[in-house]
Amino acid sequence: MAVAFNHISVFLNTGQNKVSRAFGFIGLGIGVLLLLCSVQMYININQLIRDRDTPKNGYDFISLTKSVTNENMGSDTRFTTADVEEIKSKSFIKDAAPLVSNQFRAKASAGSIIPFSTDLFLESINDKFLDTLPTTFNWKPGQADVPIIFSADFLEMYNVFAPAQGLPQLSEASIGAVNIILECYGSLGQKTSYQGHIVAVSDRINSVLVPEEFLRWANKNFGNIENVPASRVYIKTADANGAGLQSFLQQKNYHVNKDKVKFGRVKQILQGIVSALGGFSVLVILLALMLFSFYLQLMIAKSKDNLRLLMTLGYSPSVLSSTVAKKWIPVYAIIIGSALLLAQLLHFIFQQFYINGREMLSPFLHPISLLVAVILMILCVAINDRLIKKLLFSLV
Repeated sequence: MAVAFNHISVFLNTGQNKVSRAFGFIGLGIGVLLLLCSVQMYININQLIRDRDTPKNGYDFISLTKSVTNENMGSDTRFTTADVEEIKSKSFIKDAAPLVSNQFRAKASAGSIIPFSTDLFLESINDKFLDTLPTTFNWKPGQADVPIIFSADFLEMYNVFAPAQGLPQLSEASIGAVNIILECYGSLGQKTSYQGHIVAVSDRINSVLVPEEFLRWANKNFGNIENVPASRVYIKTADANGAGLQSFLQQKNYHVNKDKVKFGRVKQILQGIVSALGGFSVLVILLALMLFSFYLQLMIAKSKDNLRLLMTLGYSPSVLSSTVAKKWIPVYAIIIGSALLLAQLLHFIFQQFYINGREMLSPFLHPISLLVAVILMILCVAINDRLIKKLLFSLV
């Protein structure tokens, strides 16, 4: 067997074979390196985006509206019940609830302490979508007191506006002490006054929220409307940057807060680039393996007389093919191992200098990247072994 192995080795050292082999080695090494870097970068993008915009309590709450364009300005762009049910049916959306608004005129004032009054829009939503839900946030018909949840953004806007108008600034704690007179007007102009008070401040929903029971009753009695289409729908999702949600929003032309999904668009672009690089690397690997196959065919074609002589002397094709195939195992191991080490170095540099060593990103390659390297090693050895067997058995 050693004689057969040494005899085959003679044909691996010819000038033309060395050039072909070198190109094959270089191509395979570059292809493996690009593929490993693509896989690792894909994982890094997912991890960085997820950790950069981690939702509270495991979920994101996003407001959806239908985009208003020049073409649909005159039409009703509110959500129907069918629209809400379609949104709920999507696997990437945990739940959805319409944000219903008042269909009657409402006016709010704060009495003599804060000489300020304004027409007001009121909205209500299912309690499950509220980030702050006091026990007092409820209402029954006949109750003169209406609890209100105020937007934190609106409070900030008021505090910016108040000094210029000679009005006192308010904190989240003090705003609950302000007595609000809530005036509701019917279709014939009749007025009913309620005592309102702010029971909580919401960071999630930019609105003036009242209990669902109150708004449903008020729309029926003041606006003569029972089933009110929603202008906004809030969705509950585990990943606001998920590809499925992004695709659905674009398909339905729904408008969302850009800050909530901006990382999703960046993620899609980066993943597209990395996926294209991964596809290119696979092509490079396939071309390198094809070059190896041409090299093996040339090698065996040049030594076919000697191989047939060895078979005549008693060496079986399977033994010869196994001998030749084993020669390539260290070669593939060195190429893939070198590419793996270089990919580890590049990932470490990226983690240390571009991500500043953040704990969210490990300095070591992800296990999936290591698994890809192992799979590539097995595939290269298996393809090489099968090709050599096929070529040698063709000489019989």
